[in-house]
Amino acid sequence: MLELAGIIILGILAQWTAWRFKIPAILPLILIGLFVGPISTLMSEDGTQWIQPIWNGKEGLFPGESLFYFVSLAIGIILFEGGLTLKFGEVKKVGGVIGKLISLGSFVTFIGSGVSAYFIMGLSWKISFLFAALIIVTGPTVITPILRNIPLKKDISAVLKWEGILIDPIGALVAVLVFEFISVKGDLGFTKQAFVEFGKIILIGFSFGISGGYALYFAIKKKLIPHYLLNVVSLSVVLLIFVESDVFAHESGLLSVVVMGMFLGNSDLPNLKELLYFKESLSVLLISILFILLSANITLDDLMLVSNYQTALLFAVVIFLIRPIGVFLSTINSSLKTNEKLFISWVGPRGIVAAGIASLFGSKLVQKGVVGAEYITPLVFSLVLTTVLLNATTARFFAKIVGVFLKTSEGILIVGASKFPRLLGDYLNKNGRHVVLVDSNDSNIQKAKDMGIEAFAADVYSDTLLDNVELNDVGYLLSLTGNAEINKYAINKLKKQFGENGAFRLISAEEMKDPNNNAEEGLFSHIDDFASVNKVMSKYPTILELELRDREHYNELIDTTDKDQDSIPLFIKKLDGELEIISSFNKEIDTIDKGWRLVYLGKPLT
Repeated sequence: MLELAGIIILGILAQWTAWRFKIPAILPLILIGLFVGPISTLMSEDGTQWIQPIWNGKEGLFPGESLFYFVSLAIGIILFEGGLTLKFGEVKKVGGVIGKLISLGSFVTFIGSGVSAYFIMGLSWKISFLFAALIIVTGPTVITPILRNIPLKKDISAVLKWEGILIDPIGALVAVLVFEFISVKGDLGFTKQAFVEFGKIILIGFSFGISGGYALYFAIKKKLIPHYLLNVVSLSVVLLIFVESDVFAHESGLLSVVVMGMFLGNSDLPNLKELLYFKESLSVLLISILFILLSANITLDDLMLVSNYQTALLFAVVIFLIRPIGVFLSTINSSLKTNEKLFISWVGPRGIVAAGIASLFGSKLVQKGVVGAEYITPLVFSLVLTTVLLNATTARFFAKIVGVFLKTSEGILIVGASKFPRLLGDYLNKNGRHVVLVDSNDSNIQKAKDMGIEAFAADVYSDTLLDNVELNDVGYLLSLTGNAEINKYAINKLKKQFGENGAFRLISAEEMKDPNNNAEEGLFSHIDDFASVNKVMSKYPTILELELRDREHYNELIDTTDKDQDSIPLFIKKLDGELEIISSFNKEIDTIDKGWRLVYLGKPLT
């Protein structure tokens, strides 16, 4: 019991450590697993491991086949959650570079790594290509922590983020298919019967996946499942489809749950977000337990098996040759510059899906007596550790070397997407600024998108915004919601990450009535809260510009806006197009050059 509780506690501790130090969770998970597993044998008096998942095949925490069953079911749930995240519409939408990376780039990785493993490591073709299929995936859980604190152009961040999200289920599907073929071929050779058995696995996997997905979709749509049972019923259906599929066609369970996840992820299921949140939470717990178990189950002999120059050479080829070839081929005729391609080539850490499936497939093939199968788990685990460590420690430095590190973050994050934030975002967009609107109201978000403004639904109380690497170039934060408390909370929570150059909010109605109010983050005007801004918007829904003659002219205009309250000063626009925010607590401008303009909302000024 102590060991089982210890695994859960250590797993959650590893997740917290990853969050606290902004590193991929898989790194502390594997390191802790190796420490309490094979490395602990060097420190214990009797040479036993502190945590022993399985020992002599019949003893340990998971004796006999129980570890194999637990890993199978856990990986099935994780892959189902991965399938839920794959949106075919997003694949079509991103197209271009990202579409080529997850297709052409994956093909280059698969062929290049398979051939390299065969010639460098001397593995069989089938084991070499299984290794190659397993290392196709990168994954958002390893990419996001690495990029979170590197200010990059949105294009670069978006490419790496979406590659990680979209390639996870695709890579898993490829790995499952390769494994299924190896399993069948291993018993039957390259015969007609082998291809028939492989076809059977594909047919059963897709049939059960789609059928299970539709059955769950129908039950939820028709409200046959009470809301409080929705998540646990969904979990039980996933496990049912996994087991039943395996009964009809051995080894088809993983394929069926990936397909089931993809089916539901691309449906119009109203509870999809809620289902995804539950599966994400469950995946965190399973991953925490799973990777400490799997790492602890690796022996020193396994580690010694890949501790040689051939492994180092293979990793060097995969990281420094195959990855860049895939990236450069996928970005031909794109808008990305050479230095940007180099950075994308450098950042390619392998993640949780690769390591988890590798352990499962490796153990299955070892049980089947497939020659060379013992290399799969330690080889993939070692590559995961190598790439994560390499990218986590050098990505920021490499970004500076190749010149993609942004010295100043000029992007603007606007919290709130009602009428005024949309008008402001549209103006800033047209003036060459990267603007992102966030709101919890889907209708407001859609209206912003219809105007051509980048926007997405998010709750400021969650950590979604902090984890979004596409906001790495944001240096200004404006909170413009109708709720003063939300505005204050957004500033306090987000200004450290997104308010490098300034964090501002609309003042509250109470602050507006206080003549001595000096709120440092007050935005635009000390006499305008959300209600008064909307009042002006309803009468004069236009942002205007007026050329300034000198400082006195500027002061006159500010006095006018204070008196008639039908116009609200927003920015000073300089000759080079730079915009300087006018804050409510300080409207003093020392210098006004000829040609500068006052940007304001409301009644035309003269």
